[in-house]
Amino acid sequence: MTVTVIVLDSVGVGELPDAASFGDLGAHTLDHALCRARVDLPNFQKFGFGNIDGVFSILKTDSPIASFGKLNELSPGKDTSTGHWEFMGVVLEHAFKTMPAKYPSFPKEIMNAFDKTTGHGHLANYSASGTKVIEDFGAEHLKTGNPIVYTSADSVFQIAAHIDVVPLETLYEWSRAARKILKDDFAVARVIARPFKGELGNFERIGSARKDFALNPPHETVLDKLLAAGKEVIGIGKIPDIYNHNGFSQEIHSDSNLDGIEKTLVAMKERPDGFIFTNLVEFDSLYGHRRKPVGYANALLDVDNRLEDFIDACQDDDVLIFISDHGNDPTFPGSDHTREYGMLLAYSPNAKAVSLGTRASFADVGATVADLLNVSWDGVGESFSKELS
Repeated sequence: MTVTVIVLDSVGVGELPDAASFGDLGAHTLDHALCRARVDLPNFQKFGFGNIDGVFSILKTDSPIASFGKLNELSPGKDTSTGHWEFMGVVLEHAFKTMPAKYPSFPKEIMNAFDKTTGHGHLANYSASGTKVIEDFGAEHLKTGNPIVYTSADSVFQIAAHIDVVPLETLYEWSRAARKILKDDFAVARVIARPFKGELGNFERIGSARKDFALNPPHETVLDKLLAAGKEVIGIGKIPDIYNHNGFSQEIHSDSNLDGIEKTLVAMKERPDGFIFTNLVEFDSLYGHRRKPVGYANALLDVDNRLEDFIDACQDDDVLIFISDHGNDPTFPGSDHTREYGMLLAYSPNAKAVSLGTRASFADVGATVADLLNVSWDGVGESFSKELS
């Protein structure tokens, strides 16, 4: 049996009850993107996407082919690591450390240690859009070789460098060094290597060469349990990075959403006895943060166009689940994630489609995966596997 979970990164389905405390009252990533772009998703409609409570941009259907619901996030955050860790059974008591938006975001002692590692100075060191900070400091970076360091509303330390100035492996080494430096009060969730290319005035980030260096989850996850039970655990896209490469039998890099879809379909057709876990990141990275609702909606259409292929790749007892880890409303002020419910669609060829309601935690996903694969999990989360039979 193969269970496949695909994260449509940032495709939130409406504000969580505590959204106001995050400054996100009124956010609804899915509805606002689709309404702005006026894109139809006929295959997602058949799945029952429009039947999810609070979704109005996709029409309901009387006969959905997938079970549908939405996910409440218990952890206090709205970032990648928080959401993904909770999927696999880690609920945070406290949010990850974030840094001040204004210069200097990271204090002198941290940056001195980082500069000593690189043998250079550094540029920026404040919260910024990745594309904007490269525009602002790219010329000086080309002249000096000093890396561009910046953060965001997420718990991140990001290092941008031009590939003709800093070779990729050097950038990755600097990132690993920063990961070791950033501990205790400065233990941000992720250090992110952000290579870019191009000429002055025409810089372009190289998303396929990005690498994340994460903290280890604080305790065992569903992934660890599956691997210990002898199941295949295949991470596609940035998934393995998020868990700092813990709990995987195979890691598969992807260059884009479309590449991630193709590699997921290939893995599904190989019928592994276990779990395929994929993240499609471009909703978030290319369109959410950059506030491009039309691009966001068209990226959803790209997935919609391949849903029949996903159905064809499922055997009788297989389960295919689509979820999201937070929102990133492309019509909202700023460039930050938004605190929203996660989407939930679960398909199995021989299962009757039912409403899964509003789940108490993202962790219900991991509990369900473990249950479907007959692996014991006594951590947080309530399985909905029986509803899929």
